[in-house]
Formats: sequence, C-alpha cells, structure tokens
Amino acid sequence: MTIDPAAFERYRHSPNAKTTLPRLLLGTGIVVLFWAATTVAVLVGGTYAFFAWQAAPSSGIQGFLASPLGILTALVSFAGIWIGLWVAMRWVHGEKLSALLGNSRRVSWSGFLKGLIAVLITSFISEVLLYLLQPQIARGPISLSSWLLFAIPIAALTLLQTSSEELLFRGYLLRGLASRFKSPFVWALLPALLFTSLHWSASSSPAINACVLASIAAFALLLTLVVYATGNLGAALGAHLGNNLTGFLLISHQESYNSFALFNARPLEGPGWATSDAVLIAFIGIACSLLTIVLLLHPRSPLKVAAELPDRASTA
Repeated sequence: MTIDPAAFERYRHSPNAKTTLPRLLLGTGIVVLFWAATTVAVLVGGTYAFFAWQAAPSSGIQGFLASPLGILTALVSFAGIWIGLWVAMRWVHGEKLSALLGNSRRVSWSGFLKGLIAVLITSFISEVLLYLLQPQIARGPISLSSWLLFAIPIAALTLLQTSSEELLFRGYLLRGLASRFKSPFVWALLPALLFTSLHWSASSSPAINACVLASIAAFALLLTLVVYATGNLGAALGAHLGNNLTGFLLISHQESYNSFALFNARPLEGPGWATSDAVLIAFIGIACSLLTIVLLLHPRSPLKVAAELPDRASTA
C-alpha cells in the first residue's frame, strides 16, 4: 500500500508568501485567544442559565459541565476556533479560510462520507472488543424520545467541534508547517502531539491516560495520513465526526460526557482499571485506527479515498 504524495505536495505549496513561521505563531495565538474568549463567554452564560434553571448553585461548575446543558455549551465553545482561524487567515496571511480545506478549496464530500463510514465500522469493532474486555454496559438515563429529539442538534454541534479541530490541526498548522519544513517530524508530528496532549485527563489514572493518549495519537496519525493521501480535509472530517458521534450518542466511556448517549460503559476515569486493562485498551484503539487506514487507503477497499489532483479537483 503506497501513497502518491502529489496531492499533498500541491496542498503544502498552496500557502502564499505571508505564511512565515512568525505569522503562523501569531495566527495560532489569535486562534487560541478567540477560542478562550468564546469558551469563557459560553461557560458564563451557560452556568448562569443552569443555576437559574436548577436553582442549585451548590452543584458548582462541575455539576454544570456534566449536565446536558454543560455538554452543549462545551461544544458551542469550539466556534471560537472557526472565528479565530477566519481572522488569522484573512488578516495575518491574506488568504481565504477555504484555502485550508484542500486543493479545490472545498470539502471532498465523497471523502467525508467514506471517512465517516470507515470509522463507524471500526468503532463498532472497537466497542465489541471493549465489551469483551469489560462487559459493563448500562442503558443511559436519556429516554429514546429525548435522544431522537437531541440527535440532530448534537450531531450538528459535534460537527462544529470536530471540523474546528481538523481545520486547526490538520489544516492550518499542518499546511503552514509543511510549507516551511520538509520533514514530517515537524509538520506531521508537532500538530499530532499538540492534538493528543489536549486529551489528557486529570481525573484518570496514569495507566489509563497513557492508553488513551496512545489511542488518540494513532487516530491523529490516521487523520494526518488521509490528508497526506488526498490533499483535502474531507476524509479526516468524516472520520473525526464518526469517532466523536459514537461516544456522544451511542456508547459513552466518559462519565462527564454521557448525558446524551444511549448506553454508558464503565467510565475510563473511574477507579479499578488494571495496567493490563490499559494496555489492552490501547491495543484496541491502535488496531482499529490501523484498520481504518486500510479501509481508506488500500487500493482494493471500496472505501478508498481519492487524491485531489489537478484533473480531479473539480470532481473530488
């Protein structure tokens, strides 16, 4: 299984002369600033609404964040990344935001759909293996009617979250660094490490944190590879959406994000996990990411994504 780098080479050379390292750092700072400001704004507003509704300030900010309203608020906060990227691209680099999407400057919807389907398949396999490891799954507190009511809003907000992260880590940072550095240890590894580090959980044990970070790193490699193979964010957007939708709406493995899930598995941040469990969880995550790579990049796979080359840019 080989990857033709032509599409990515076209993507990495698409930035203009204003995409220098200092400007890239400035733009990243702007994104972080807008993300932080939006997070503070929606958290303050959401917390006020929560306390007014619950009339129970004693539950504190943690009670709010674990509530359905808190989860919705957390997802809305990712709009700050979109705003920050628009400002950075427009005023720091003098480019349109759409330049980050790919060579055609638009999302490859065929790639998006294939990435979504591939990850839904491997997520199902992952959940079966995790169930065999720890068969502790309970019906979530949400009723089926409420779940159906919230499914579309949650899917839309999850798309907001995942698309903002892809645009930042696999678009802005990867493309900008690749335009300045040839080594993938810079343009691929640095954004992947930053993306992975954001998933550290202070409430989890060191062993579980290590296994989760290993799984996230493998998933980041998958997302980077499909951008490298296609020169477009479409497949990465679909894959990331499928991964997060599974956790938000179907089977949650995090106690703080289980309000909308139909089923709740044993929370990873809970006590009692052995080191051997953590190793097996990491192995399952890495293996499923590798399987997703095969589904999306193997020449004989029906889900193989197409490279966005000049003669395909108008149809990808």
